[in-house]
Parts: sequence; structure tokens; C-alpha cells
Amino acid sequence: MRIGINTRNLLSNKLEGFGQYTLEITSRLCQNHPEHEFILFFDRAYDSKYVFSGNVTPIVLFPPTRHPFLYVIWFEFSLRRALKKHKIDLFWSPDGFCSLGSDVPQIVTIHDLNFEHNPKDLPWIVSNYFRFFFPKFARKAKQIITVSEYSKNDIHETYGIPKEKIKVIYNGSNDEYKPIEAREQQVIRNKYSDGYPFFLFVGSLHPRKNVKRLIEAFKIVSKKNSEIRLVIVGSAMWKNEKLPVSKEFENRIIFTGHLEKTELTQIMASALALTYIPYFEGFGIPLVEAMSCGTTILAANATCLPEVAGDAAIYCDPFNVDDIANGMLRLLENENLRNELKEKGLLRGHIFSWDKAAEVVWEEIEKK
Repeated sequence: MRIGINTRNLLSNKLEGFGQYTLEITSRLCQNHPEHEFILFFDRAYDSKYVFSGNVTPIVLFPPTRHPFLYVIWFEFSLRRALKKHKIDLFWSPDGFCSLGSDVPQIVTIHDLNFEHNPKDLPWIVSNYFRFFFPKFARKAKQIITVSEYSKNDIHETYGIPKEKIKVIYNGSNDEYKPIEAREQQVIRNKYSDGYPFFLFVGSLHPRKNVKRLIEAFKIVSKKNSEIRLVIVGSAMWKNEKLPVSKEFENRIIFTGHLEKTELTQIMASALALTYIPYFEGFGIPLVEAMSCGTTILAANATCLPEVAGDAAIYCDPFNVDDIANGMLRLLENENLRNELKEKGLLRGHIFSWDKAAEVVWEEIEKK
């Protein structure tokens, strides 16, 4: 079988969200099924490390998809022709897009529908493109994969897609996310937070990630305890937000930008707690990574997050700054609570596996 995969999100300098999902699943599909041929479609020059095995053929299609108009050209002209030219038997798109004009069977992974519920979180033209095309993508696809029961129900209710067409396959955590010794943790604290314990956020600086309210809550916490820091890992997805950091707190709130996996695993394992409070999320991979590291979690009591973190986190109202701050203070001041959550997280983290996710994605591919 010749399988085409949309790999335009495999960007070496900005591998977040969709890119991480694409990497973890695609690498396993290619390596675990050497009897099949995989054609990876990029929209710009690719890193050779993404040619995962000998059965992979990388192809660059013009143009780079940096604007909704270019999305249309790439998917409806360049990709459609390429699928036919390379005699693709099935096409999988890890970011939900597909080619409406192609007759090739297509499977899409739709992670969430935040753009339907919070359209102002995205630039106007991007939001309108998503809301116009994603219902069409959902109907066109032979099968939809999603990453939580919450998202499955949302796709069903918002687009009227039959539930039997939607398969839930949970995301996983890379094996490199694991607890580290106290000595190693202190090295990381010395590097990023002047040696102080720190709360951690990991993710793109997208409005729905709720970083503005997290910073406001941290200011409340910091006024009560001057020896705590907030480390924010990630870069802007669409445009730089005006994040409320005054001079009073600029030495206590650290922005690292994008970090490579080696650094990210260490910083996750060294945090006092992951503070992950998006008001809308399809899964929340950092939750699983934190659990795997034995790092305690403050999560938003919203969308899929309680489904993923279960009893291994405490929860807050993502729209209430005081409630967020109170959750942070509970974790900061209660070591017994942190230890309890750590043990629960280490147990729960085993539920989520990229190996298992890739196996089930392959089962869906074989059905088609």
C-alpha cells in the first residue's frame, strides 16, 4: 500500500502541537510497517531527520502554507495532483485538512473545534477559512480521528457527523519524559529561574491557552511568596500577545521561547507544578508529559482536561484569576498534596502511549 501523509507541520524550529503529534505518529507508522511505502508531503524544505526509514519518500509541494489563500492552492491544486501522480492509495492528514477535490480515500485527525466556539482567538481570515472549510473536511473524510471523547462529541454535535465515523485515539508521552533526581532539578532551576522553584507553562502563546490570566494569577501568588517563579515555554502561534508583565515582575516571569525536547523534558521534570489552564483544549499533551515526569498539575476545569488528567491534578476556573491563584497557592504550600498528585500522575501517565496511539491509527488506515 502507498500511503500519503500531510507532514507540513514538521518544522524543525517550531515543533509544537500538530507538529509533535505528526512526528510521534508518522515516525512509528513508517518504521513499524516497512512493507508499505510512505510518501510524506511537505510545503517547504524539510530536515533529513524526518525521513524516518528507507520506505519513506519526501516530496515538497509549492507553495508554503503561510496564509489561507495558500492553503487552498496547496490542498486543492498541488496536493490533489500529487496524490494522483504518485498513485496514493490512502491519505492521512494529522491536522484536519484534506483535499476536497481528490478521489483518494482520506483520513483526517481533527484535534478540536476551538475556532468554532472562540473565533476571535484567531486572525479574522484564518478563523473564517477554518469555519468554512472544516465542516467540508469532516464530511469529505472517510474517517475522522480525534484525541478525546470531548472532541468526539463536539464534532458530532457541531457538524452533525455520525459518531461511528469518529474514532478517539488518545495522544501519548515520549519516553524521555520521566522523573529526574533532585540534583538535576537544581541545575535546571539554576539555569532558568535563578535557582528558585517555579511554576511552568508549556504551549503556544495562543489566546485559548489563557496565559494572560495565568500571569495575573501568578502576580497574586508572587506578592505572597517572592521566592517562586513562573517559566513560560513556547512561542506565539499567530502574533505576539500583549502579555501583562510589569517591571515589578519581569525578573520573576521567564519566557524561554521554543525549547528542544532534551531541554523541555528536563524543565518539565524540574517544575514545582505544571500550570495548564486553557479555556479550550482538544487533549493537552503537556498534561501527560507532566504526569510522566512526576510533576504535579493545576489544570483548567474545562473541555477535555479533566478527562485527560483525572485525579492526578487539581482544577480551577480558567476565567477566574483568583481561583487560578488559589490553586497555585495550594500546590505551593502543601507538599503532601504535591506528593499525592505526583504518585497519581505517575500511575495515570501509563494510560497514554504514542506506541499504542500509532497502532490504533494504523488499524484505521488498514480498514480503508
